[in-house]
Formats: sequence, C-alpha cells, structure tokens
Amino acid sequence: MAILNSIFTWIMQKRIHQIELFIKYPHDVQEEWFQNLISAAEATEWGKKYDYKSIFTPEEYKNRVPISDYDDIKGYVDRMIKGEQNLLWPSDIKWFAKSSGTTSDRSKFIPVSIEALEECHYQGGKDMLTIYCHNRPNNKVFTGKSVVIGGSSQINNFSPDSYYGDLSSILIRNLPFWAEFLRTPNLEVTLNPNFEEKIEQIAQLTIKENVTSLAGVPTWNIVMAKRILEITGKDNLLEVWPNLEFYGHGGVSFKPYREQFKRLIPSDNMYYLENYNASEGYFGLQDQSDSEDLLLMLDYGIYYEFLPIENLNDEHPKTLSLSEVEIGKNYALIISTNAGLWRYKIGDTIRFTSLSPYRFQISGRTKQFINTFGEEVIVDNAEQALKAACEVTDAIIRDYTAGPVYFGDNEAGAHEWIIEFEKQPTDFNKFCETLDSKLREINSDYDAKRFKDLALRKPVIHNAPDNTFYLWMKSRGKLGGQNKVPRLANDRQYLDSLLKIINRP
Repeated sequence: MAILNSIFTWIMQKRIHQIELFIKYPHDVQEEWFQNLISAAEATEWGKKYDYKSIFTPEEYKNRVPISDYDDIKGYVDRMIKGEQNLLWPSDIKWFAKSSGTTSDRSKFIPVSIEALEECHYQGGKDMLTIYCHNRPNNKVFTGKSVVIGGSSQINNFSPDSYYGDLSSILIRNLPFWAEFLRTPNLEVTLNPNFEEKIEQIAQLTIKENVTSLAGVPTWNIVMAKRILEITGKDNLLEVWPNLEFYGHGGVSFKPYREQFKRLIPSDNMYYLENYNASEGYFGLQDQSDSEDLLLMLDYGIYYEFLPIENLNDEHPKTLSLSEVEIGKNYALIISTNAGLWRYKIGDTIRFTSLSPYRFQISGRTKQFINTFGEEVIVDNAEQALKAACEVTDAIIRDYTAGPVYFGDNEAGAHEWIIEFEKQPTDFNKFCETLDSKLREINSDYDAKRFKDLALRKPVIHNAPDNTFYLWMKSRGKLGGQNKVPRLANDRQYLDSLLKIINRP
C-alpha cells in the first residue's frame, strides 16, 4: 500500500499545474468555458429557443437568456425523466440528483450529465485530494480506506432508463474502479436507503478497517462516529482508527461542528478540508491550510455570474461577470453548466475575500435569512454571533435553527432560536446576551431594530434536549445523504414543528 500511496500522490500532484493555470488566467478560462457551453448546446431545444448560434459574447447571453430557477426548468426536467433527450444539453442524461424542494414541489431533480460527472463532480473530488497531497506531501492517506456516508439511489417511477438519488449516491454508483478500491464499506451498505440501519452497518463493518480518511456532511459523520465509540467503548476515533489523518467535508458550515470533531479526533495532525459541492455542481475548495476561504474552481464546465444580493428581487436583475466582482459584497451565485442549467440561480450567496486568486466564503442562502422586520440577518451573521457566544461561555453547539416571533398586541417582535448543545454553556444567560450583542455589532439593521426594543426585543432562545434535531429530521424523512438542518427561516415553519418535538409529553 505504501507504493500505491506514492503513485496516487504523484498523479494527484500533476494536477496542481492546471490549477495554477486558471488561477493565473481566470478570465480567459471562464471565457473559454462560456464559448464551449454555448457551442455545445446550439442544437438543443433550449439552444434553439434562445438562438445560441447567434450568441457570441457574455453580454448577448445575459440580455437574451433570463435568469432561471427550478420552477422555470421543471417542464424540461419532467420530460427528460420520461426519456426525452437533447432538451437542455446534447448528451443523454439518465441521472437526476434529488434535493430539497420548492414551494411548488416536494423535491427537485437536478439533471446530471456524464460531462458534469467527469469534468465537474469527479474532478472536484480528485482536486480535493490533489490539494491535500500538495499541502501535505508526506501524507499516507492512500495506505488505508476512506469512509463515505452516501445517500441512496433507485430507479425512478417514470422510465426504466433514468435514475435518481442523493448526489452522493450518484457519485458513488459511478465511481471509477480505483476510487471504489479505496472506499469502505461495500456499495450495498453505503447506499442502504434506511439511514439508521446503514449507520449501524457502517459502524460494525469499518471498526476493523484501516481508515485513513472520512468524507461527507459533518452532521452524519458525527452520528456515525458516536455509534462507533458506543460499540467499541473507546474515547475517540483515533483509538479505533490510529492512522486517520484527513476529513473532506461540505454541505454545511463547519463552524458549529469544529469543536465536536476536535473531541472526536483529538490530534493536531488531523487535516480538515472544506469543499463546496452541490447537486448543481462543484464550485470551490479550501486550498490553504491556514485559511477557511474557498478557491473558486474555474475549469469544471461552469460559467459563473454574480447577482448583487440587493438586486435579487429586481424585475430584470443585472448580473456581474467574474472580472466585475468586489471584495466583501454578498452575491447570489448564478451558473451555466455542462448539465444544461442556464443562468440558474442555485440559492446560495457568497462573499469574495480575494480577487487574485478568486477566493470566497459561503455567506448564506437566498432563502435562509430572517428579514421579517427589516433586519436582514443572514446565515453568516448567525454563525459569527454563535461563535462569539460559544467562546465566552465555553459551549459547543450541535445544531440550531432560528426564525421570527411576530408582533403581539402589546409586544415587539423577536428572533426565536432553538439550539442543541454538545457542551452546555457555563452561563446560559451570558450565552444569550452575547449572541444578541454580537448580532447588534455585526449587523447595523438588526441593531437599529433592537434599539429600545422598538421593533425587536431580546431573542427567545430554547436550550433543546439531546437528539431534538435528529428526531426532527427523522420525522421529516431527512436523515442522511445531503439533507441538512435549515439554519434560518423568514417564517415559523421549522420552529413550530421543532417546538412540538421539544414539548412532547
């Protein structure tokens, strides 16, 4: 395995030169991909509708093709699921990544082409390992196995030739042989649709393996890790897997989970690397060990546009090209991809921290915010405030969500938080005070609404019992895969259903 590790590490290192190329010439690379995508889709139904043959510049493209969301392309997706092809993209599309739904549908089914699999998702996975090997040349990650908690996939009900499932399950089902060789447990267990049964099987089967790396959403890796420690009676994962050295994570912000992982894996040698991968594409990687910023990956078959968040609801919003973005501003991400998503609004917001190279942070979701009273609180604000409160009170958060409390007859509105702690605050009242004061410090709109409690009074914060969020996600059929706890909402949908679980007799 040592020889194999050296070979894989050498192969991964060769990719660094290509990454350096798009870092050096970002606008040229994006222009080239724009031309490739438009040319490839000329003969599709979508391409003919917008006359892609006569589009030569990004400006013409922006003026002719509207920004879209899932509801705008759903009719095309439904037809592809039933077997029609050459609608949004020229190559046959047989896989669809199932993700959380819209107001009109319980689920979305995002088309995944063979080009998106190979040039985007798999390239992103390989680049994650490439960056790790580059940053840590003496690694031994390929001497052992990787544990990946996938979702599930199945033949859909419309056509025997098209399939759907969590993106993770689609990727696992189509892995190249060398990647399958490095993964554990077997495919049947990894894709078991029963999440609780799957966690038990993974725990039982992997405790005897030489596991050197983990991958996946932090929430579900923690569930797996705790079950493994229950079975083995060990205090931490290094007592089970002494050669564990790397964790590639994504799906949610790692900030609320960092302290939990330090407890589970008490080693300064453990390397954490964040990736920004969604059903719609693979967008960013953490390329520096001393920074949480993500490098925008520019050669994955995606053309990027950026919509200033303040213009999100304009009738004809103007997007910016990569060369026009500024540091520190929040943008909604608009993508055109090699799976046939055209000027597609994925729902995430990002903020650039560097323009040479282009590095950024995920600042939130266009639909995950609280703005009931004009306070415009986004996920990034919440993460900063919670971090400050945890530092002051030596607390560790397991999960949380927040939403509004509407005006009462004689009472101002408020924000209501439900927080489940891994480690309780030394002073819960101090935790609440710090959360509120930090939000006031970093968000002037929130601070203005909190002035003398005129529009917003102090937040209502619930200290949720253990397993509240696990039971809630289970009740919604959202265990495992890419499912994640929604952090903020501008209504009480999540709060009220969670409070029912908390207040059960």
